Amino acid sequence: MSDVENVIIIGSGPAGYTAALYTSRANLSPLVIEGFMWGGLLQQTTDVENYPGYPQGVMGPQMMQDLRDQAERFGTRFITDNATRFEPAAAEGEPHTVWIDDDVYKARTVILAMGAEHKKLGVPGELELSSRGVSYCATCDAAFYKDTNAIIVGGGDSAMEEAIFLAKFASKVTIVNRRDEFRASKIMFERARATENIEFLTPYVVEEFLAGDGGALDRARLRHTESGETRELPMSGAFIAIGHEPQSEIVDGLVETDEDGYVRTEGRSTRTSLPGVFAAGDLVDHTYRQAVTAAGSGCQAALDAEWYLRDNLAVQTPAALEGTGDLAEEAWLPTSPS
Repeated sequence: MSDVENVIIIGSGPAGYTAALYTSRANLSPLVIEGFMWGGLLQQTTDVENYPGYPQGVMGPQMMQDLRDQAERFGTRFITDNATRFEPAAAEGEPHTVWIDDDVYKARTVILAMGAEHKKLGVPGELELSSRGVSYCATCDAAFYKDTNAIIVGGGDSAMEEAIFLAKFASKVTIVNRRDEFRASKIMFERARATENIEFLTPYVVEEFLAGDGGALDRARLRHTESGETRELPMSGAFIAIGHEPQSEIVDGLVETDEDGYVRTEGRSTRTSLPGVFAAGDLVDHTYRQAVTAAGSGCQAALDAEWYLRDNLAVQTPAALEGTGDLAEEAWLPTSPS
């Protein structure tokens, strides 16, 4: 099976590129099908100030280019296209199959790292003002809105958590929810309500985000869901907290997922319900959703895949790559079956 890859990684972002880095340094010559929108959500982010190793911060696209370049240095190969179909092996020991349209790729192991997308409101100005006042992660961006007025759109636990964190920086945080009732748990709602500079505005929906003279977010037009009355609310930041959509369509019905479409893994590992198939990053994580946690799970997926190959299948180590990885430092990454 000389035409069968040791590892195919579907997706990119911190999880996919970290998995590529580790598997390439283990001389497994991974193939990354990174997608047209390579780099994941961080390609849509401006300043990243909470990722270790960047003391002055870094632009999201630059960080993704750095991670990609580092993986490529050790022999990772990339296809900048979208995987369109996945078929698991019929029996353990046989290869899995990945399609890009009519092109077929086979692999002994597959790492799923397709990530998740923020759910959008789909209103005018949202896309245009993204990263210029409209954000989807208070943990990432709250510090940029110190001493300003900001809103959180949503009514679940995530919205309450985002509001509580944002309230440490903003002078006033308004939670805008389409209903008078909130989906959040009682304890999270009470914590938000007890925070001095958090207010609630219901039942309203955002109809449009509007820019000021400088081109950044300046206000939002809101509509009362019962009376239809509209009003404009001044603000510098708007954080959308209405959930995420894991990009798991390609494996829908093939691997076990939860009710929201996140891929389930075994315990603290990255093993999925399919032997030889692993999952990492925001495709799995509906709790933390940070670049650093995604990178960590990408490392785990790489190790799990390496160990699976070591214990179950013959590994083909490309002669051209032998000696390129600094494997002496990592005795826990054997390069041949034991």
